[in-house]
Amino acid sequence: MRTARYQNGFTLIELLLALVITGIITSAVATLAYAMNSAGVATDDTSRKQAQVRFATLRISDLIRQCKLVCYASANEMAVWTADGNADGKINIGELAYVEAGSTRNRLRLYTFAPTSSAAINLGSIGALATNWWSAYSSQMSYKSLVPTCSNVQFGFVPGLPPQSRFVTISFDVIENDSTCRYQVNATLRGWAGNLLDASNNIVSDDD
Repeated sequence: MRTARYQNGFTLIELLLALVITGIITSAVATLAYAMNSAGVATDDTSRKQAQVRFATLRISDLIRQCKLVCYASANEMAVWTADGNADGKINIGELAYVEAGSTRNRLRLYTFAPTSSAAINLGSIGALATNWWSAYSSQMSYKSLVPTCSNVQFGFVPGLPPQSRFVTISFDVIENDSTCRYQVNATLRGWAGNLLDASNNIVSDDD
């Protein structure tokens, strides 16, 4: 009777072996689940960054192609005359936009101004956003984030510096899956208003 009971049960060694095997399987399943979750997070992050880059590329390319002049540029920003909305042949505050990379060139933002003044702005008066020169013409500035996090933003202009520039390049780095990817936006000013500039790069009163 006692022998039959022992034969139908499990020995201590068998129980320990079962526990070890169960632990190995559980650990393998947990590791696989963690790896799949990490891969999913990395994929989502890459997809989000690529979507931001596509949006920024389209937005900046369209802005440059449609603008009339690149009015100002520094190492971390540039200002463009987007259009002559009131057909006065002059730059007004509501017609200006900045593509800005920040003091450490680690982002891309698009700044615009509320058209609270129709006063003409001289090209020489346009400067860095941080100087608040624009506050004499507008009481409100707003921005849209194009690429929230990037690095090494570079601006390039051909054939010369603004306002003679007709071709603009903006390049920047984005980290994707622990790798640095270099992106570049290239665009030509289709409606370059060089005919409005005199020999000193000032806008004249008419097209003559």
